[in-house]
Amino acid sequence: MSYAGPEFGSPQPRRPRRRPLAVALAVLVPGALLGWLLYEGVGGAADGNGTAAGASPRVSAPPTVSSTTAEDKKPLGSLRGKVVVIDPGHNLTNFRHPAEINRKVDIGPGRKECDTTGTSTNSGYAEAKFTLDVAHRLRTLLQRQGATVKLTQDGDRPYGPCVDERARIGNRAKADAVVSIHADGAGAGQRGYHVILPGRVHRGIADTRRIVAPSAVLGKSIAHDFRRATGTAPSNYVGDGTGLDTRTDLGGLNLSTVPKVFIECANMRDSKDAALLTSGAWRQRAAQGISEGIVSFLRG
Repeated sequence: MSYAGPEFGSPQPRRPRRRPLAVALAVLVPGALLGWLLYEGVGGAADGNGTAAGASPRVSAPPTVSSTTAEDKKPLGSLRGKVVVIDPGHNLTNFRHPAEINRKVDIGPGRKECDTTGTSTNSGYAEAKFTLDVAHRLRTLLQRQGATVKLTQDGDRPYGPCVDERARIGNRAKADAVVSIHADGAGAGQRGYHVILPGRVHRGIADTRRIVAPSAVLGKSIAHDFRRATGTAPSNYVGDGTGLDTRTDLGGLNLSTVPKVFIECANMRDSKDAALLTSGAWRQRAAQGISEGIVSFLRG
């Protein structure tokens, strides 16, 4: 390829005059490069936001980290290593086994029936059906938190288990918390939830002295979160408005060696409470409240 004109046709008369410029560039370019590297190494002069003025976004950007913080992750793994036992009260087929469930078992201060059939709403919605449904919902919520969850029964046995066996299941699991789910059968007009705490019992095979205090903490935590999650009020017939009741006549509590409480979620014989108990949406809120109370307790 040929070009006309003096710039390309001359036999390079100007090259000697370019050498000083080339030398200067040879000196200046490495120096500028070195200065730039030093500038970037120390971050340059920061502007008002703490970002180097004129700096490359790639250099000034913070190290790449997950957008999920440690606190965000905490709820989904906060109960790893914890064991929770859920005790769905009664059994749908207890009524078919009267001899078995009426058999007396030792509960420490005395003897009591193995189990009962439970109660129901006036329309026939059984307490045992309610307790198992809430237990399933509660299990799902706790497992999402990383807990190991065991049920005392899952509709997989003909009756029971008896109250003493229910206690043993939690004890053998070395549970960090046990919650027995129920719904009450008081008269119409008597409404609200209450949590039953173990009283001090040291008689026969029962000794609750070590679990009374932690069980009270567990029960208060559940009562608080249950009220907030469901929007329902504490019982107007048990507990003097506290939503808490202490008893020493329940084998499931007397024979427990780990923190344990009962919760009576509402009264099945009151029409307004029954409307809540038969609502799937409300049962989910009930499970949520119980779950949050357990989580708060286990986190200390």
